[in-house]
Amino acid sequence: MANELNGNQPNEQDTLIDFPCDFPIKVMGEAHEEFANLIMAVIQQHLPEFDATRIEMRASTGGKYVSLTCTVLVHSKPQLDDIYRSLTSHPKVKYVL
Repeated sequence: MANELNGNQPNEQDTLIDFPCDFPIKVMGEAHEEFANLIMAVIQQHLPEFDATRIEMRASTGGKYVSLTCTVLVHSKPQLDDIYRSLTSHPKVKYVL
């Protein structure tokens, strides 16, 4: 907001998040027995230490979809952005929040 008031453009790296931090990422896709493992592998490309104990899984009422809440320890905004890009580009992923 201060940047808007003084006419400066916000810096791309400006964020309200203090890094490092635990950050929950919700990933949704069709229910598939390997979905959680696929998502874990995508996250581990960016955070090799990420493990399955940091994933909560919920099935939809009809059982057709599954929602994973993956709590990741991220160290920077670019790292978080890279994880989001990888997840959103995965063919098995429907939504990422």
